[in-house]
Amino acid sequence: MGDKKPYLAVLLVQSIYGGMFMLSKAAFNGGMNNYVFVFYRQAAATLFLAPFAFYFEWKNRPTLSFVTFCKIFFLSLFGISLCLDIFGIGIVYASATLAAAISNCLPVVTFFLALLLRMEVLKLRSVSGIAKIVGIIACIAGAITLALYKGPHFNLLCLHHLFESHNSHGIVSHVPSSQTRIKGCFLLFVSNILWGLWLVLQGQVLKDYPSKLLFITLQCFLSTIQLFAIAIGFERDPREWELGWNVRLLAVAYCGIVVTGVTFYLQAWIIEKKGPVFLAMSTPVTLVFTMFFSAILLCEIITLGSVLGGLMLVAGLYSVLWGKSKEEKMNDAKCLKAEVDKERSELKQVVPVETKGPSLV
Repeated sequence: MGDKKPYLAVLLVQSIYGGMFMLSKAAFNGGMNNYVFVFYRQAAATLFLAPFAFYFEWKNRPTLSFVTFCKIFFLSLFGISLCLDIFGIGIVYASATLAAAISNCLPVVTFFLALLLRMEVLKLRSVSGIAKIVGIIACIAGAITLALYKGPHFNLLCLHHLFESHNSHGIVSHVPSSQTRIKGCFLLFVSNILWGLWLVLQGQVLKDYPSKLLFITLQCFLSTIQLFAIAIGFERDPREWELGWNVRLLAVAYCGIVVTGVTFYLQAWIIEKKGPVFLAMSTPVTLVFTMFFSAILLCEIITLGSVLGGLMLVAGLYSVLWGKSKEEKMNDAKCLKAEVDKERSELKQVVPVETKGPSLV
């Protein structure tokens, strides 16, 4: 059973993300303002994480310099606040299935950004380098297909609406128009770029402030303040800020506590047991989960363009991950060979000394 735990955990993580896409879409379909939703989500995450951060890491916290604080502030602004707000607008224009499909390009986007920042290396003449290039091209082709091509529609059994589709802005429909679909895909792709940039840059900031839980909690707190300023600027009607015992409260609690809190621990545990590549390779599970249940519970229409674009994104993801894995294995083999050669050279220097007999005088 112990060997199966990482597989069960990764399925749970991806199903949680699938639930996030569906509940977010259901809340927006119900007329909830996306800026208000994202603010409440981060506020819930801050309240959930703060007690654990203070209990486990406050006593041994590192010194927080002004420069490091500024880095964390801007990391929160671009990687969390703007990323989530743009994602919210994108999913309003598009669908939960499109959001889940485009999330498959996140590892590819992250690699490309790391390449631009010279944190990754691309060897064009190697098989691994060619695989990475093919993956990036497939990712771009998948995103374009999602945005521009609809194709035939597939209707699955619609059992129940989580929330009726009425929106004061008149954006939401079960089959988004071409213009709306393009806007949604573009915004979702931009949010993935910001998310990827956040993943790349936070590794550098963690070197200055290594307390991971306090680091995440501080980012949640700062993003809550930032998101409140944005939300109050766009929505000042008190009625739009009301939650009530409905899908709005459920979506806020789920995204703030379950997504931010539970998946944070589970992903760290999975990476420790199986590595980051194993976690990234499970991303397509979210697409399958979201596509199936959003069609049944939200009555979303699945199009051929969504399926083909999603398959291209998945293919691009696996191509980049395969190239990355092969490159790491080659580097490990080179390091091992270098260590063996070093040990042999040291042994050759030691053996003659040890076997040298006493001099005959």
